[in-house]
Amino acid sequence: MAKGFFKERKHYTLQNIADILYEKENADLEETRRLVGILKKYGVVKAVKRTKPEFDDLSNEDIVLTDVVDNSNDIEYVFDYVGVVMLEGHVFKCYPKYIETEDEPFEELKQVLKVIKKYNSSEQLIYLFNGEDDSRIFNRLAVALHLLEEYYADGLYTNQKEIIETNGEGEILWDKTINETFAIIQNNKPYYVELQTINTVNNDLDYFRRLHECVLTTCSNELKSVGLLQLFDLSEVNLTQEELSDFGDDNYILYRLQSEIQSQYVTRKQNLLKTIYTYIANVKTDKDDISYSLYGTNSFNLVWEKVCAAVFDNKLNTTLGQLKMSVPLAEEFRSKSKEPLINMIEKPKWKGNDMEEQDAADTLIPDLVSIPQIDGTDYFLIFDAKYYNIQLEKGKSLRNNPGVGDVTKQYLYQLAYRNFIKAHNIAVVKNCFLMPTEKNEIIKKGTARMPMLEALGLENIQIRLIPATLMYEYYLTQRKIDISLLEL
Repeated sequence: MAKGFFKERKHYTLQNIADILYEKENADLEETRRLVGILKKYGVVKAVKRTKPEFDDLSNEDIVLTDVVDNSNDIEYVFDYVGVVMLEGHVFKCYPKYIETEDEPFEELKQVLKVIKKYNSSEQLIYLFNGEDDSRIFNRLAVALHLLEEYYADGLYTNQKEIIETNGEGEILWDKTINETFAIIQNNKPYYVELQTINTVNNDLDYFRRLHECVLTTCSNELKSVGLLQLFDLSEVNLTQEELSDFGDDNYILYRLQSEIQSQYVTRKQNLLKTIYTYIANVKTDKDDISYSLYGTNSFNLVWEKVCAAVFDNKLNTTLGQLKMSVPLAEEFRSKSKEPLINMIEKPKWKGNDMEEQDAADTLIPDLVSIPQIDGTDYFLIFDAKYYNIQLEKGKSLRNNPGVGDVTKQYLYQLAYRNFIKAHNIAVVKNCFLMPTEKNEIIKKGTARMPMLEALGLENIQIRLIPATLMYEYYLTQRKIDISLLEL
């Protein structure tokens, strides 16, 4: 089994990837070429020109438009992914680009995977397949993880059966008791020493319960064999010695599952049976074709935005009537008390020569707005979560920075809320880009400004690097951060 850690957006040669994957002395360059070709096909890896620096955003001109995977000096490869990829027994552990000091950040990636799991659960996403149409491949890893996590939460699949007991705690079966047991007659009244009772218990020998145990044990053993149980912080599950073949051939198992699904009315049980059906239906296909699974995202910037919105107490979707400010809602906004704060941003208005004016469907949408009270004073804070590795140091060229559109929009967000801010006498307004760092403290990185917008009395945009591990800890435990720590 070959495995290795790879940094998101870092440039690697084909030889670099082979050395990491096979620990140098046993590097298989030809096999690596084949694997990278598959990863490239599914968008996990992208080929880039070696002369290009490691920009945060890969533009079209950065990408080499070729299907050939080459060890040429002119071509390098970047992993445009955060998470875990399993490809034919090879494991690629892709960690976020802001981690600079660790080559094998096991604990950091373990936490990131928990964050991705929480993010996906809120988005209600379970990717059963990778790719589309004819090129799609069963995502064995995601399904195995889902089955194990569902088991930890809800236990084994159960079907109940009724059993007859003597002197049990269930309902007394009087006909059976009278006909099959002896009575003691006293004062012309029968007294039964042995009562026949009926009880409902879980059927431990039920076909589907045993099948569930087998699938869980198989999933656990597979993850253990490639070293992923610990990375996903999962306990080993070893429930049975039975193999899938003990339950019949695949077609028979699927027939039994389909029949059980149709007769089952409990939603949780239906969903579990359908997942097991999908797993078994694709086991043979997975063995005959390319075995490719992944758990993670090509868009970790969206995860970072979600984390920041949760931890910094985003109020964009809070109605005006629910905002907690030191002053009551201003009279001019009381008629809108049931509207969310996001609706206070005007939409563009369009008017033709022969038609009435109409509002556009979309408008400016900030990442998050927070309105905390700090030392008794209301603050209006406009944040933009930016997943960038900004280079803003003395003696170095500016790199990996948000574009001019990001800067101007940040000013415009303040302008959009100017009336609301003025009506509620909010004295402190701050603009800020939030970027992740592997450091343990918040770093005041600097500012971005445009003089012509600054001249309008708008706040310049401050830049704060926030410890990612701290943010994830707050996100996972559903806590809010003390915004005063930003020292805005």
